[in-house]
Amino acid sequence: MKLSFLDPLFSRPGPWASVHLDTSRDIDEPDKAIDLRWRHLRDSLRDQGTDAATVSVLDAAVGTGRDLPGRYGQALFAAHGRLVLVADLPDPPVRDTARFDDLPDTLPLAMQRAPDIPYVAVALTRGVSDEKDEKDETSEYVSVVAESGRWPVSRVAPGPRLDRVVPVEEWPRTASRIAEEVDELAARHGAEVVVLRRDEGDPWLSGVLVNRMPIHLQNRATVVESSPGTAADTTTPGRPLMEREVARTLDGRLSGPDRLQLDTFLAQRARHRQKSEGVPAAVTALQRGRARALLLTRSPRLPERLWLGAEPHQVALSAEELETFGVKSVRDQPADAALLHAAARTGAELIVLDPDRVPLTDGVGVLLRYREPGDMAVE
Repeated sequence: MKLSFLDPLFSRPGPWASVHLDTSRDIDEPDKAIDLRWRHLRDSLRDQGTDAATVSVLDAAVGTGRDLPGRYGQALFAAHGRLVLVADLPDPPVRDTARFDDLPDTLPLAMQRAPDIPYVAVALTRGVSDEKDEKDETSEYVSVVAESGRWPVSRVAPGPRLDRVVPVEEWPRTASRIAEEVDELAARHGAEVVVLRRDEGDPWLSGVLVNRMPIHLQNRATVVESSPGTAADTTTPGRPLMEREVARTLDGRLSGPDRLQLDTFLAQRARHRQKSEGVPAAVTALQRGRARALLLTRSPRLPERLWLGAEPHQVALSAEELETFGVKSVRDQPADAALLHAAARTGAELIVLDPDRVPLTDGVGVLLRYREPGDMAVE
């Protein structure tokens, strides 16, 4: 997963006020609950020395997106009285946090964006029109709703949607045009997966559409059947199309680029384990600008602090280590923020892994980049 979405935070100087807050609306009187949580965090920011202007801009932004149903959270970042980034979180944070420090507290947000899989969801539904034809008979139609998204962020930020209604008798002729539209939507948003839902026990509609898709799209398609009560999710405001089916299809997966990088990492680790996993290995790679990707499990075991200099690659386990490199001005920062800051600013990507599937020392790994094939051997 690329970290360019964090560029607005790393291109400005701190100190930063970072807030991660449960803003779920699946409870009675959610506004009161959100206000109470925010009040505690606001007091914490003031105790940490946050300036009044920065607290004020956060105060105005907390709880925005009030029409969004369900359970979710919010991440907010502000500095010097300016609100820089507000992002809805697909899940509430494990705990509400507020931090005021030189670096923004970005790891919880980044973790929630992973695996960042682009997809298209397509819902096919057969219905009966309320209007009658000239023979005083009702007619059947096919409803086609398609939506692009990036999983799991699409749970709180659904993408563009197309909506078509086609008479059943015209479906074999019209399906080719619908297939072209779905292909254009998938190409425009780089979709790796197409999740196609059909009515239970009605394979004809989906079969016609899939057969008219280009081969590359057919190879990405997963067909699922609807369950009772799912038809309504095509019109629920603020919710993604086919959320449950998309979750079942994509949960536990990595994006295509991340899968390729993981395969490369596993081959690298088989030859050079000490250079591939653990906090010291990751820090060393970042120091040398050799980190192609930082790999983290969902609960990495990080030290409390890391030390930084002014340059992106100046990160170390101790102040003394940086000083031996001739770094004059050093500062310590929370390790999670420091690692992600160094990764993003040196051009590394982030891959978030299930610790049960890919166990790593400290829950940390690093995929190395090399200019020449022999570089690893000579280090």
